[in-house]
Amino acid sequence: MPTVTERPRGGQKLQRRPRQNFETWSWFFMRISGLILIFLSLLHFAITHIINDVVETDAHFVAQRWDNPMWRMFDWVLLTLAMLHGLNGLRWIIDDYVRSPGRRATVKAVLYSVSGALFAYGTFTIVAYAGID
Repeated sequence: MPTVTERPRGGQKLQRRPRQNFETWSWFFMRISGLILIFLSLLHFAITHIINDVVETDAHFVAQRWDNPMWRMFDWVLLTLAMLHGLNGLRWIIDDYVRSPGRRATVKAVLYSVSGALFAYGTFTIVAYAGID
């Protein structure tokens, strides 16, 4: 809702729109990605723990499932959304609790580095996994 701020000329009211910056989009992303993650994770849980027996979930099961590129895409989207959602949440926590700007930058650099390495490793595994012969 626009807010009225000033009356500069001729009694006309200027309306200023709320700013949309990175934090606004970050907040919006958290809500949408959270909803999507609920459905993706429940589907993943049902496939690996309810429809199939957990005891039979092994490397052969994963290779057989990943023969279909759609399942690879499903797992990659799940990985991507979970990493970004968790990374954004941790960024907010760091902003709230790490007061020193130098420490905040250091902690965020470590967080982004570790997250990037884990995401690259997960993506490589999903893309290059050929199964056990």
